[in-house]
Amino acid sequence: MEAQFVSTLLWCLWAALLGSVLFTFIGLIAGTSETATIAPAVLLVVLVGFPPAAAFTFCIAAVAAKHIIHAVPTAILGVPGDNMAIPMLEPCAALRALGAPHMALQKMISGAVLGMVLSIPIAVSFALLLAPFGKIVQAWSGLIFTIVAIGIAYASKGRWASIFMLIPFGLLIQAFEKLAINVNGKAGLQIAYLLGMAVGPMFVDVLGALSPVARSRLVQQTPTEFWLAPEFKPWAGFIPNPLGILTARQKLYILISTALTSLTFTFSPVGTTLIVGQVVEAKVKGLYEKLTTSVAVMNAATESTYMAEIIIPLVAFGLPLSPIAMQSGIALFIAPPVFTTSPMHNVHTLVSPLQICGYGLLAVIVAACIAYPLAMNYARRASAWVLRNISQESILTMFAGLVVVISYYEAGWIGVGISVTIGSIGGILQKFFGINIGVQMMAFYASAWIAHVLFGAK
Repeated sequence: MEAQFVSTLLWCLWAALLGSVLFTFIGLIAGTSETATIAPAVLLVVLVGFPPAAAFTFCIAAVAAKHIIHAVPTAILGVPGDNMAIPMLEPCAALRALGAPHMALQKMISGAVLGMVLSIPIAVSFALLLAPFGKIVQAWSGLIFTIVAIGIAYASKGRWASIFMLIPFGLLIQAFEKLAINVNGKAGLQIAYLLGMAVGPMFVDVLGALSPVARSRLVQQTPTEFWLAPEFKPWAGFIPNPLGILTARQKLYILISTALTSLTFTFSPVGTTLIVGQVVEAKVKGLYEKLTTSVAVMNAATESTYMAEIIIPLVAFGLPLSPIAMQSGIALFIAPPVFTTSPMHNVHTLVSPLQICGYGLLAVIVAACIAYPLAMNYARRASAWVLRNISQESILTMFAGLVVVISYYEAGWIGVGISVTIGSIGGILQKFFGINIGVQMMAFYASAWIAHVLFGAK
């Protein structure tokens, strides 16, 4: 037993280091989607044979590292590091106008580290309270998925268009299911759909570049210019203390917001972050104090909500009943043939809640030890190097290639074809109608219930 524990711990430590280093680098590249990068990477480590606890640790470390580093382009360059950073753009822009982008960065990532550390035990504890209802949730999963899909669709930018498209998009998925079964002679696909949706917007940009009509909208005639603020380091040594960067009032607000947002697992992290930011701005007086407190607490709320949306469904139900569980964390629930939900055989059944809490904290601490001091000490130099030498397109192309490989692994060329088709359609729905990835993934999970109950499909 002791040897098994040591082996699992070493695996988890290695997974945390791998996820932290890889996504510390990726996080510097502005606009890289968590779903398009983290989801395929987690799926890959699951399929190559990482133990379940190590796969979970890799996922949490990747999220933690990317979300610490995404503050660098957001605060320093004024462009969102990823979708989760969008709510912080406005206060960061105001702090740049005041000549204090470095303070925005320091407050954001210090709040993020504190929020993540606090959120994991809170989320696990709340999940244990929900766990007795797990069998009920599984029995009614089709209806629950449909109800949650409607709720997420209503909360999306597309709203009524998102709700309307749940049925046709669900029927399209079921049609592809039948096609895949006919071609392969076995159960339908899962990975191809999810990865296709994850990189859908990128597929649409590729299609636009191939079209003479749409290409002109993508071409940029002049290089993009960025103005970088000078370095500022008010602490001694290499590794600053996050608690020392935040004021007592900011730490109190982070504690309260984290305790509340760690209980949520069905809401959009972006929406939760915006609500928290509005409440904090209404409470704090003084422009500078208002802005620095806002970015610190908002980023902490982003991280606590994000962690909770992976951990609570994982511990309580074993089903991906949250927007983030269906995106970055999906491979922890469904990664056939390794993980499945029917029968239930995934991280929920293979890793105990205590292990999830412990290895989750390990992942956050390792990611913070790597990403936090690098961001605090080298944010400007790292931003300048990435802007001069690395293109966002090259990273996204790498993950697009990974999507093709994994889809082919699941179902051959029909898997690749379905992934590209779903990605193209899903990307159009997202970019032009506001029907986001969360809505599309919920439509995937609700599709069987929709086809069977509403249309009598077998």
